[in-house]
Amino acid sequence: MLKTITLLGVTITAEKPDKILEYVFSEIKKGKQKLFLTTPNPEMLVYANSHLDYKDKLNSSHVSLPDGIGLVLASLFLNKPRLCRFTGVDFLEQVCQRSRDYPMSMGFLGGKGGVAEKAAQRLQNKYPWIKVVWVGEEWGSGKNDTVRHSSNEPIDILFVAFGVPKQEEWIYEQLPNLPVHAATGVGGAFDYLSGRVPRAPKFVRVFGLEWLFRLILQPWRWKRQLALFKFLFLILKERFTSPRPSS
Repeated sequence: MLKTITLLGVTITAEKPDKILEYVFSEIKKGKQKLFLTTPNPEMLVYANSHLDYKDKLNSSHVSLPDGIGLVLASLFLNKPRLCRFTGVDFLEQVCQRSRDYPMSMGFLGGKGGVAEKAAQRLQNKYPWIKVVWVGEEWGSGKNDTVRHSSNEPIDILFVAFGVPKQEEWIYEQLPNLPVHAATGVGGAFDYLSGRVPRAPKFVRVFGLEWLFRLILQPWRWKRQLALFKFLFLILKERFTSPRPSS
């Protein structure tokens, strides 16, 4: 079992990326359960705080990747085990890298204007050994499908880019009936991987300022960043109103 902590009532996986990847690959290979993976960030935790059904869906996931420096800092501020940031886009690339030694079939769902197809193509150029078996903007409609699943075998992992909260709600509702072993929401990962949106330089990511870099490129996102202030307020509230453990 993977270690976890709780932030604002949401369970977050508190393991290093290597251990998380090992668990995901192992569970997919076993095929005994369908894995539901989520990538919570501060914005998602703020939304979950006022949408309890969504919070329940997040808490039903088997793996919850801390996708946001805010979660790492919050874990330290609340004196909890330190989280290791592991973004959806980094997870996706790590799966591609490891699939060289541990083959895994993949599906790319979501995005608009062929962004899923472009992301898959660029990943195949970078990691020519990956096995992309399905790409499309919608599931089951046949609309804009660019790669068809060519066998009766389930897809090992499906990456879903519908945005928050739709992608988590869709996976939660559809996973039992999907021909996949695992599914995860990846937010705007296809935008980065397709080259549509440039990703912040590595030194910017190391300092946890990727959100600021994207805000500069896309200033219309400023309203979404207001969630960071609410997240800070909620974390402060949790720190100073939660009962302290007895000595």
